[in-house]
Amino acid sequence: MKKLRVLVLMHEDLVPPDELNGQDPAAAEWKTEYDVVSTLRKLGHEVRPLGVKSDLGVIRAAVEEWHPHIAFNLLEEFDGVAVYDQNVVSYLELLRVPYTGCNPRGLMLARDKSLSKKLLSFHRIPFPDFAVFPMGRSVKRPAYLGFPLIVKSVTEEASLGISQASIVNDEEKLCERVAFIHESVGTGALVEQYIEGRELYVGVMGNGHLRVLPVWELVMDRMPEEAWRIATERVKWSRTYQNKYGIRSGEARNLPDGMEEKIQHLARRVYRALGLSGYARIDLRMDQSGRVYVLEANPNPQISRDEDFAESALKADWTYGDLLQELLNLGLRWCPAKAA
Repeated sequence: MKKLRVLVLMHEDLVPPDELNGQDPAAAEWKTEYDVVSTLRKLGHEVRPLGVKSDLGVIRAAVEEWHPHIAFNLLEEFDGVAVYDQNVVSYLELLRVPYTGCNPRGLMLARDKSLSKKLLSFHRIPFPDFAVFPMGRSVKRPAYLGFPLIVKSVTEEASLGISQASIVNDEEKLCERVAFIHESVGTGALVEQYIEGRELYVGVMGNGHLRVLPVWELVMDRMPEEAWRIATERVKWSRTYQNKYGIRSGEARNLPDGMEEKIQHLARRVYRALGLSGYARIDLRMDQSGRVYVLEANPNPQISRDEDFAESALKADWTYGDLLQELLNLGLRWCPAKAA
């Protein structure tokens, strides 16, 4: 295996310390960054973490000074704007620096949930009925959208702005929640038909040839009876909340015969329809009748050692080190000029 100079791009507030000095990485905000940097070093690569916030110049300076073989992209935003991460990747392409993860066009298509659903519709991929309410636009529910509905940001990821109040059952609550997304999150609102059922995730890796990981499930069966089974911010990120209600994820069990292969095939179709590359997680719901709906695609998902993507890869016999090395390999093989 060739030893590489790897420039790891991350938010400047999430650069892990060189020495832990008794700190527990599992409880730190920079856990993902630490997992990636420390594992790449254990693989024998020369690794340089680089904090990035709102200045592309720091990337150019590091490239000109150090001449990395590849950038490992852990950025989820730029200058505080989630959809600007695609512009950082475009900048890397202009600098002729290979990178891990998704290409800029795939990021753009997947981040805009409204646009991505229109593309899925063209490919006859099932998803919940939806409507979009841009900022400053009044709320008028289309006749085809019946309650209950779920209201979320049209561009933000990581369940930002999603809580139990995101599920609405009448016009008043719908208007209130759309206003909340506009005012508190600062984006347009996506209103979807709520699908009662199982929350499923499928990891996909590749550029041309794709590898689809085992189907994973977010299990929320110990939540209060009256609670909606949705992946809220607390469900995803609060360890205290997860421990209290036994929220966990793992390999999906007791799927109907042939369903796992059907779901994996659907995830592969989504990945190709949106022009994704590198790696992504496809989020789906399966209702009680066994019908599967695509909720969204998440390029460059969380890649820490104990997150869904890495754990499902481990189930497929990819150690964490193997997984990160494969992401490097995919990045080195990606050719932007031939991608269109």
